[in-house]
Amino acid sequence: MVNLFGGRIASALVGISVLAMGSSASAQDYSKLNVSAAVKALDVDAAAKPLGTATLASTLARPAVASTTAVTTSTGTVFQAQPAQSVTVQLSPSIATEASWLYKGGWPLYALVNKFQTNAPLAEQMNCLATAVYFEARGESLEGQLAVAHVVMNRAASGRYPPSWCEVVKQPAQFSFVRHGQFPEADINSDAWKKAEAIAELAAANIVPSVGTDVLWYHADYVAPSWRHNLQEVQQIGAHIFYRA
Repeated sequence: MVNLFGGRIASALVGISVLAMGSSASAQDYSKLNVSAAVKALDVDAAAKPLGTATLASTLARPAVASTTAVTTSTGTVFQAQPAQSVTVQLSPSIATEASWLYKGGWPLYALVNKFQTNAPLAEQMNCLATAVYFEARGESLEGQLAVAHVVMNRAASGRYPPSWCEVVKQPAQFSFVRHGQFPEADINSDAWKKAEAIAELAAANIVPSVGTDVLWYHADYVAPSWRHNLQEVQQIGAHIFYRA
């Protein structure tokens, strides 16, 4: 649910943000706002509650995954392979702090995606997450795309799957768009890719709540895989049905 500011200070801040961003939406105008001071003044925790990853360590870099490498066979058997590892992702200050502040101020997911979408180059782990979103859910709603991103993150943090986003996505027989461990080429100039990048970064920063950390599986509603019978259905978002153990 969207948390709304209360009190006179919050009302004033929201009014300032609307005036600063509504007229031109330029980076120069918005940069005049002291986001960090505003967050501190409202006693808002800029590090959102974890949703499948470790907590935010800093505004620029944090451990995103800490789990045990595992291989899951087609029958569901889990083999632990090696001790826990971690992956660090780089988050821009605008994602790590500004997006969190805006969401707590009432901005919905579509507004955050529109503001932060880009086709800038991504680091390896973030690119794998965005690629999964793009090929698995680019025809879905933004909420559906965010849920897919969290499933990848949840798997990496679960100890039941490999410990990095790239390894999760490239694990054999898991994501149908992957062929022999290779990704097809995405249209990085398309709106769909720009949105996928924004979704991946917002998911990594734990900005907007999505499916729970125990949701590790989903499938399209036009198929009926046998493995679903051993799982608990959580919810359907668009064409995808999500499950927990």
